[in-house]
Amino acid sequence: MKELTKAEEQVMQYIWKLEKAFLKDIVEEFPEPKPAYTTISTVIRVLVKKKFLDYKTYGKIHEYYPLVSKETYFRQHIKGVVKNFFSGSTSKFASFFTNDDDIDLTELEQMKQIIEKKINDLKQEDE
Repeated sequence: MKELTKAEEQVMQYIWKLEKAFLKDIVEEFPEPKPAYTTISTVIRVLVKKKFLDYKTYGKIHEYYPLVSKETYFRQHIKGVVKNFFSGSTSKFASFFTNDDDIDLTELEQMKQIIEKKINDLKQEDE
C-alpha cells in the first residue's frame, strides 16, 4: 500500500469521518481559511489514482467514498514505522512507549491489560 502525503491523509481523515462525500462536503470539513476547491479536487484525483478512493457519478458531480478503511491504512502505516524505525521489532516499538515520561500508570495498566488479553486469546487458539 502506498504512503499518503500529509494533504492526502488529511482529506482521507475527513472522508473516513463522513463515509461518503461530495467535494463541497470535504472542503467544508477544513478549518478556516479553507483551501481552494481546486486544491482539494487535485488531492482527491490523486487519491482515486492511488486507489484509496472511488466515486459514484451523479450528472457532473462525484460522490467519493473510501476503498481503504482507516484501520487498514493505520495498520499498514504502523507496520512501516516498526520496520523503518525499530528494525521490525514490535517489542522495541512497545519499549519506546514505556520509556516515554509522558505516559502515566493508568495508560501503562491499560496497555498491560490489552497485551494480557491478546496472550490469553492466542493461548486459547493453540489449545
